[in-house]
Amino acid sequence: MAAKGLKKTNAMRELDRAGISYAVHEYEVDEDDLSGTHVATILGQDPARVFKTLVTSSPDGHAACCVPVDRELNLKAAARALHVKSLTMLPLADLLSTTGYVRGGCSPIGMKRPMPLIVDTACRAFSTIMISGGCRGLQIEVGVDDLLAYTQGVLAKIATEDR
Repeated sequence: MAAKGLKKTNAMRELDRAGISYAVHEYEVDEDDLSGTHVATILGQDPARVFKTLVTSSPDGHAACCVPVDRELNLKAAARALHVKSLTMLPLADLLSTTGYVRGGCSPIGMKRPMPLIVDTACRAFSTIMISGGCRGLQIEVGVDDLLAYTQGVLAKIATEDR
């Protein structure tokens, strides 16, 4: 659950309502480096355990994809997992209006518009993973099984190979 005095985000409120336990990890935002690997370093975490949320578009709508911060999204693999012909990245200019979140703070939980979620199979190496808490400077550590069950997420190999 959230620390006392910490302002709740949409993601935290949804997890609270669902009775899903989570841990909050705050960090100082470096506007010059919003990369997920930088966040993992600041938090002392393995980058393979910290997942970024990327939003994609297809003619059928939008989908969120969670991949480790040290890897890239394979759009063809994600499209196959969604059973669509192709996917493109949502333009950054459309992120806030589509999700309610900003770059560096996009969570797969609590989006403005619900959308399918695909989580890379790399998450299975851990019992909990870290995802954005819904704003910059905040990560939520949540159980993999809880995340998948709550979001009705699909597990698929959608990340590029390790760098």
